[in-house]
Amino acid sequence: MSDARPCPDCESPPHRRQFLAASVISLAGFALPRQASFAEPASPKGVSETAVSEFFTTLSPEQKKAICFDWNHSDPERGLLRTHVSNNWQVTKPHISSEFFAKKQKMLLHDAFKGLFNPEWYPKIIQQLKDDSGGKPWGAEQSVALFGTPGQGKFELVMTGRHMTIRIDGNSEDHVALGGPIFHGHAPIFNEKKDHPGNVFWHQALQANKVFTLLDGKQQKQALVKVRPHEAEVSFQGKEGTFDGFLIKEMASDQKAEIKKVLASLVEPYRSEDRDEILACLDKQGGLDACRLAFYESGDIGQDRVWDNWRIEGPSFVWYYRGEPHVHIWINVADSPEVKLNSKG
Repeated sequence: MSDARPCPDCESPPHRRQFLAASVISLAGFALPRQASFAEPASPKGVSETAVSEFFTTLSPEQKKAICFDWNHSDPERGLLRTHVSNNWQVTKPHISSEFFAKKQKMLLHDAFKGLFNPEWYPKIIQQLKDDSGGKPWGAEQSVALFGTPGQGKFELVMTGRHMTIRIDGNSEDHVALGGPIFHGHAPIFNEKKDHPGNVFWHQALQANKVFTLLDGKQQKQALVKVRPHEAEVSFQGKEGTFDGFLIKEMASDQKAEIKKVLASLVEPYRSEDRDEILACLDKQGGLDACRLAFYESGDIGQDRVWDNWRIEGPSFVWYYRGEPHVHIWINVADSPEVKLNSKG
């Protein structure tokens, strides 16, 4: 890639762009066609996958030994390392900004990272990472591991750090959105105030709370749960699972219209192909109608009944927003509940 961008601390933030019309249309009508590429063999697609493939060609034997693993590599502590997710961890020891990586490699990793996000969200994710690392530049507290071999079958790059686990897999992982379970968080201050000033994800919670205000008394009683589950409890339960909250299928039309806006807000940070993949997985398991929406009384910052903790869950769809003492977001989406998860709060 001759046009690899420098790190974000050496460039100006990109201009804001419109949210892609195709995704808006699919959400507005809630028509969620499965993508033909969803079940195709893995191949480098898009900026992120191309960057990962080129990054691999630049690695020395010493670097490969430190950050490259077989597809099903198992770690004694974390199990199948490729699928592990946590709120604060390093998948390998070398930080991206360290001398372990050459300048070109750092630029390629940045291209891979940036390509995962909606351009409007890239500066917000950068702000989150800076806030959560005490102002350090991108790459200072992030590490990567590469599973499998680009160009020779399945591969997945996992990038981790405090309040972030993201994946780039070129659709290597069958039936799974986003390459597997991912994690985001943000803590402008550790113990956030009730209105979460400066938190880049708080508007998603406000959107969800609009749905709560539209529920009648009986519905609110069903939707509101006293004790929230442990934050890392995001494995799939399947169609026979017992889910907290109110069944979305039973909502009135105006309530459903509002929760579609919540879903749009949740998927907005990601590149268009990942948004489409999330929606295709959700569609295959019955859409939002197969999910429940729950709000949790525990952890209500300021006791203002603007619920900081909430969850949308279906057979193989979990989006858990834990907002107290600061925001943690656990995301696990597939088109089948058979997919397994390694997680640690």
